[in-house]
Amino acid sequence: MSLRLSPTRWWSSLVDFPYVTPGIPDAAFLRDETPLTREEVRVVALAKLRLPPAGVFWDVGAGTGSVAVEAARLMPGGKVFAVEAKEERAALIRANRERFGLTNLTVVAGEAPAALGALPRPDRVFVGGSGGRLPEILAYLRERLPATGRLVVSAVTLETLAIAAGVLRWPGWQGEITGLSVVRGERVGERTLLRGGNPVFLVVAAREEA
Repeated sequence: MSLRLSPTRWWSSLVDFPYVTPGIPDAAFLRDETPLTREEVRVVALAKLRLPPAGVFWDVGAGTGSVAVEAARLMPGGKVFAVEAKEERAALIRANRERFGLTNLTVVAGEAPAALGALPRPDRVFVGGSGGRLPEILAYLRERLPATGRLVVSAVTLETLAIAAGVLRWPGWQGEITGLSVVRGERVGERTLLRGGNPVFLVVAAREEA
């Protein structure tokens, strides 16, 4: 399956992924050079989010929309909003939405936190990218998430992790940090080479009542 489909083919190449579990293969998403939350990281992030069958989910800094796509499939009675500042990436998310035949996924082109103001109050939020505005985004989410809300922030740099870890000190909240380092086997000749990816940290926060 090719990732580099022309724009005219994006909208007609529907993906058949008939499983109810998370973990859609990375190769199923259109991405070009856009950063992608890897399959294994998505599985853990979605588990930490504890998605309800209905409700409102925000994917902030959605990139390719891979997390939003997974959430929309897992929340058939919910509303999923993929927020992305770069228009070319927002177009890519729309393409992936059509690729998976989703009707409960809305793409919001705009910068967070400003673009979040018109959205319905979220039950779950995943922050995959922030464009350097993570402190402002987290401050906004702290006020907007309800008593039963949950937040997961993905961090691939030390600087992002340091900022995201601040949620663990929010009064009335509880949280944790999970570090992931995925190793995949790649066949090279007669042997299998083990290739490790960059570590990813997931910072999880929930109000103590949750």
